[in-house]
Amino acid sequence: MTGLIRGFSYVFRGLGLLTRKGIRGFVAIPLLINILLFAGGIWLAEQQADYWMQHLLPDWLSWLRYILWPLFVVVIFFAVFYGFSLLANLIAAPFNAMLSERIEKHLKGQPLPAFGGLATLPGIAARTFRSELGKLWYMGKWLLLILLITVIPGVNLIAPFAWLLYGAWMLAIEYVDYPMGNHELYFQDELQVLKRQRAHALGFGGALTLMTAIPVVNFLVMPVGVAGATVLWVDRISKDPA
Repeated sequence: MTGLIRGFSYVFRGLGLLTRKGIRGFVAIPLLINILLFAGGIWLAEQQADYWMQHLLPDWLSWLRYILWPLFVVVIFFAVFYGFSLLANLIAAPFNAMLSERIEKHLKGQPLPAFGGLATLPGIAARTFRSELGKLWYMGKWLLLILLITVIPGVNLIAPFAWLLYGAWMLAIEYVDYPMGNHELYFQDELQVLKRQRAHALGFGGALTLMTAIPVVNFLVMPVGVAGATVLWVDRISKDPA
């Protein structure tokens, strides 16, 4: 429980760093990408929730729609938001890596580096995209299981809880990758460390998951996630004895 609470707190600590001098300028692009894609995600989630409720059940079971509506809304919104979150992070990966680097140097009291210009982006992009593809494969495997739980009658009653747990774990993996990637530690290294720091990771990812469900606040998930994950890296993960 202590680990969950501390993990949860890293989101607020990350949020407090985004307006610091030398950091706030690197928040703009990830924030803009997140706003555009989340706006699209909200529109798609609304469309899909209505479509599936109209077509999934036969007419003679239409009375169940009123009972299942809250369940379907939760499941579809989480599914769409996670998908759009992954897409947003893939597009913004190079910018998130630079944001994480500057936050880490700020936390350690080191001078912030000068921006190297657009010429630095290809190298950062190649490094981060390799890691992103590894994460997508891992997330996709677990996603299939969650989708099966969602469509099996009876079992799907636990689907919202399964989505919450899946989202918390995957968001922790997604954002901790940035500070670790800056130190040449990639997905397999990250996965092993997070398993040892499971409570902190789930607390941190759970807080981000809650943010995705709050209108307007969810636009901040990406930069807050990068910042919070960097604080988590500096405080705990970089000191992991194994």
